[in-house]
Amino acid sequence: MNTFEIKYLGGLRTSAIHLDSGSKINTDAPKDNHGLGETFSPTDMICSALASCILTIMAIAVEKNNVNIKNTKAIVKKTMTNNPRRIEKIEINLLFPENYDSKTKIILERAAYNCPVHHSLSEKIEKKITFSYEG
Repeated sequence: MNTFEIKYLGGLRTSAIHLDSGSKINTDAPKDNHGLGETFSPTDMICSALASCILTIMAIAVEKNNVNIKNTKAIVKKTMTNNPRRIEKIEINLLFPENYDSKTKIILERAAYNCPVHHSLSEKIEKKITFSYEG
């Protein structure tokens, strides 16, 4: 089990510390919600967590077949809504550095929809994932 400590710094900013490793992440409220938008907002972190989880789970899924997805990128777009203010949609475009055979593509695409963060997010959030293969 991981443990974190989050401290409110004032000015709509927080600092989170991963207690096992000492890694730090800071957040700032976005410009459209009274903040300066100088770093990730908490909702940006949710979208980033989804993309990071997808990349990690895909890498795990194909490593047994000696497929390396190093340098794969996720371009993430977040859409917010109001009443209540929440994430309405997360769009993720996965850009792979090479083309893969159809079996590998199936494994990658199934893995993307089965990461723990994807399963943890509300059904009310639209999640659109696209796959772009080079080659």
